[in-house]
Amino acid sequence: MNSRIESLALIHQSCWQELTQATGDRHHAWRVMGLATVDGDGADLRSIVLREAAAAERSLVFYTDARSPKVSQMQARPTGTLLAWSPSLGWQLRLKVTLAVETQGLAVASRWARLKVTPAAQDYLSPLPPGTPVDRFEPERASRDHFAVITAKVRAIDWLELHADGHRRARFDEHGQGQWLSP
Repeated sequence: MNSRIESLALIHQSCWQELTQATGDRHHAWRVMGLATVDGDGADLRSIVLREAAAAERSLVFYTDARSPKVSQMQARPTGTLLAWSPSLGWQLRLKVTLAVETQGLAVASRWARLKVTPAAQDYLSPLPPGTPVDRFEPERASRDHFAVITAKVRAIDWLELHADGHRRARFDEHGQGQWLSP
């Protein structure tokens, strides 16, 4: 078995290291996370691709089509939960976040400038909003007018380790202060 981290401070630091690593490693289990938002009186869940992580600012960034239903959900209720699982670490993260959507400005333009030269740019160039019914799929492209940057400010981290020697759980607040919890 791998050696286990015993210090809450080191666990918190390791969570952010793994999140940062996931932004540049397409094979990292936390690269694709689940994002739950509120849709009316129920939850709505989808996968997102983690693009950036900044431990000092306690923020995560991902991209979306501004016409996506999740954008109007975030504008109505700017809170959500991100969920990540790593089989190799045996770690689950649940991140309580405050969400902000940007569709214009330097932050959007600079990210689009990097993204537009990659195949991923096509994901944001559809002339139709996500989920629009179509008779058949014909890849048609428009401008970048619908590219949006979502920033998730982490308010709390719930860390769960599943391990043969015993499961452990901890919660970290918005200041990184940790507390052990019953798994």
